[in-house]
Amino acid sequence: MKHAESIYLNKKNNGLLNPFSFQIDPMKRLLLVNFENNPDAIYKGFEPQYFDDPIHGKGLLVIGWRNDLKVDVYHEDGLKLNPDTYDITGKGLNLMLVREFGSAVFEVLEAGVRADISFEDIDKRKIEIRIFEQHPKKRQPFGLLAPMGDAAESPSAMPLVYVHDFYFVRRKHTGFQLTIDGKQHKPDTFPIPLDGTWMYFTRYSADPFIVTFNSAVDGKLETMDITGNQMIGWENTQLEISENGPALEIKMMTKMTSDHEINILFEPAFPQINLLKDNVELSGNFSVKGHSSTGMIGGNYNVKKHGNKIRILLEPSEGWIPNEPKLTVWFLYKVVKTFKHWPKTYRWTAELEEVDGSWEMKSKWERIK
Repeated sequence: MKHAESIYLNKKNNGLLNPFSFQIDPMKRLLLVNFENNPDAIYKGFEPQYFDDPIHGKGLLVIGWRNDLKVDVYHEDGLKLNPDTYDITGKGLNLMLVREFGSAVFEVLEAGVRADISFEDIDKRKIEIRIFEQHPKKRQPFGLLAPMGDAAESPSAMPLVYVHDFYFVRRKHTGFQLTIDGKQHKPDTFPIPLDGTWMYFTRYSADPFIVTFNSAVDGKLETMDITGNQMIGWENTQLEISENGPALEIKMMTKMTSDHEINILFEPAFPQINLLKDNVELSGNFSVKGHSSTGMIGGNYNVKKHGNKIRILLEPSEGWIPNEPKLTVWFLYKVVKTFKHWPKTYRWTAELEEVDGSWEMKSKWERIK
């Protein structure tokens, strides 16, 4: 299916505008420890993350999830971090502090998680997270899109946290100690057995794939010189292009790493917006997909052209559609509706204006009910 050729000006192609983007934030390992049923005066969860890449450097950080829904970030000195990226986390960043960790062990082994993490928070209280899982039964990990974006109040991008090799910490054969200022806190538990085993709600990924989709833009949108049907690539990104009369339309955009990729697909292909006739409005569908095991996000797009201005709307109206055969996992998705529904609360709008032959774009995400 294609848009009608009649929506386009019959003129020489003047370069393609691509308003979409993916940025990848490398991470080696991820652990989420919830204790909302037995919270501290300040914190209700901790999120250790381990990095070893050219962007962040090598080391450990721990996000402290606060009861006021903001986050505190404690990290080793060697890490290079951008505080602005934490506006997609809860109500945003409260503080970011370098800490010397008394111990900084976080591994995922065949028998499960091994973590031995200790540091002082802003009030000089000692935080200790110790997990030693030694279950004889083989882990049965799976993949999903974690609902991290549900906590973001004013996101500058849509956070897509794909967790591969994802599993929960098993209660049996596990030593688990969580203390704050010497006081023990009980970790939350999973409500039903998974794979015949009772679990903590503490979960982890030995292979996270962190993507930010369509970060907010306020500036010039460069045109791309392209001729004909082809796949073009730059900076680990590819565009699949199709011709429609005088126009070049975007069928798919892909961002790749050595291990993973993320795609956005359009049906019909996304129009060449800078060739649209005046007062044209059109719509279509889009989907965002990582690995097949992690399902997809589905939604619709709308484009309006009026004078020298163009408005684009993306709404992930179908939410997240999982692709996981485990019945207990499907039960979790049914009971905890946040997993599937949180993308529906996001809306992306972009306003483009032609100024002296160039295109300026202002784009943003907003949370909707």
